Amino acid sequence: MSAEPLDAAALVGLLADDDRRAAFAALTLGATTLDDLVVASALPVARASRALARLAAAGLVVAGSDGSLAVVGAAFQRAARHALARPRRDEHAGQPADVRKVLDAFVRDGELQQVPTTRAKRLIVLDWLAQDFEPGERYPERRVNAILRRRHADPATLRRYLVDEEFLQRAGGEYWRAGGTFR
Repeated sequence: MSAEPLDAAALVGLLADDDRRAAFAALTLGATTLDDLVVASALPVARASRALARLAAAGLVVAGSDGSLAVVGAAFQRAARHALARPRRDEHAGQPADVRKVLDAFVRDGELQQVPTTRAKRLIVLDWLAQDFEPGERYPERRVNAILRRRHADPATLRRYLVDEEFLQRAGGEYWRAGGTFR
């Protein structure tokens, strides 16, 4: 069993695998042996055993003194407490309070979580996106898409908004920065 508590990202990663998730579900729903787990999850023995070994190595499953298996439910509470206690990196430090509030709501770890529906908020996010483009440099559409894809899965929508709101200009298949705050 792992001495360090799992963090939230490690828990998500651990349960991202279909076999481990099926094994975990079977154990959560009452399976207490490998045989029970195989029946409940419909996994072949080898795959169930591998999934169980990974869950146990991470400290999410333990074997009792009688050999019965159990999920360590407290691992989720510990991971949640650990995530909340960690000092949050202030990725929008130095921004005015109103801008920071919008960016905190829509941007996490440099990725746009969703495009704001309110125009005023969207303009703040578009200005933030425009900072990825150097003034005076021309970009082919493919490069604009690659830059925007680092921030959000839908670069076409972001590109359209940036052009419509005049943060970027477009002509002859090229884009260039035309607006936004210049720092």
